[in-house]
Amino acid sequence: MQQKPFTPQLVYIEPAALEYPLGVKLKDKFEKMNIEIRNTTSHNQVRNIPGDNDLQKYRNAKSTLVVGVRKTLKFDTSKPSAEYAIPLATGCMGHCQYCYLQTTMGSKPYIRTYVNLEEILDTASKYMEERAPDITRFEAACTSDIVGIDHLTHSLKKTIEFFGKKDLGNLRFVTKYHHVDHLLDADHQGKTRFRFSINADYVIKNFEHGTSRLKDRIDAAAKVARAGYPLGFIVAPIYLHEGWKSGYKEMFEILDETLPDDVRKDITFEFIQHRFTKPAKKVIQKNYPMTKLELNEEKRKYKWGKYGIGKYVYQTDEQEDIKDTLYQYMEGYFPDAKIEYFT
Repeated sequence: MQQKPFTPQLVYIEPAALEYPLGVKLKDKFEKMNIEIRNTTSHNQVRNIPGDNDLQKYRNAKSTLVVGVRKTLKFDTSKPSAEYAIPLATGCMGHCQYCYLQTTMGSKPYIRTYVNLEEILDTASKYMEERAPDITRFEAACTSDIVGIDHLTHSLKKTIEFFGKKDLGNLRFVTKYHHVDHLLDADHQGKTRFRFSINADYVIKNFEHGTSRLKDRIDAAAKVARAGYPLGFIVAPIYLHEGWKSGYKEMFEILDETLPDDVRKDITFEFIQHRFTKPAKKVIQKNYPMTKLELNEEKRKYKWGKYGIGKYVYQTDEQEDIKDTLYQYMEGYFPDAKIEYFT
């Protein structure tokens, strides 16, 4: 069954959001949809998420949307994908059990959309001017799956068209959702790389609940490519499981069968192996107590990270096997594609 577009069960609106046209428009939209709307002075004051226990509250928070104003207009860096993260939204409706947002979002994983879009885009212009004449890349999906809510807000569509008019900036984002039809006629001018997160079917079925199926994502990628967008795929997290080599081969076979021949000259791949931190393991096991996710530190190699928080990654020989196998598949099916990185 196809994943339906996200509809929030509960909406909070910050008073300041109603000073912006998008805030007013969203309030009207949700009232017409008969969705419960509550006021909140700020997202930090969101209280009383329904639920009898922490697990229920967590799941209900995932279907709660906060319409607010982005106060901090300093953009975070976003290596290796881009120079900066452009903050259009925070949080995600998906239930990907391995996701790093598990720890960054804490116990309030509600989704936030920011209505002061013009201020955010003005800030992006300043960052581009600072780095001129170099091209500045902006990542729109660092802290959310922006495509997953854009059928409601159209903030991403406006941002795509904003970058279409810029000579010194490119936009990129990644999604696990196939709800792309409203983005197909955006005037992108080839300045936005539209990327899809894909994985072996085993990983999607067991660990990516509430997201679109692999075939639906790849069908959407074909639509996007036909609409002239530069296309990319993030294979992540690459997860070792029984039959993983045949699972990832099947993924590439579906890609090969579905993507039109005339769009294959400009495809990028990013490969990210599964990793976890000690804090993430604790949060994952709390939020998903029945998870099958393998989180055994003794089987892994410890890799020092930024800010003193290290990650548990696969052993060196396993990493080499992953890299050799997936590179071989990619080069076999998509010889003209570019590998951006393996991490």
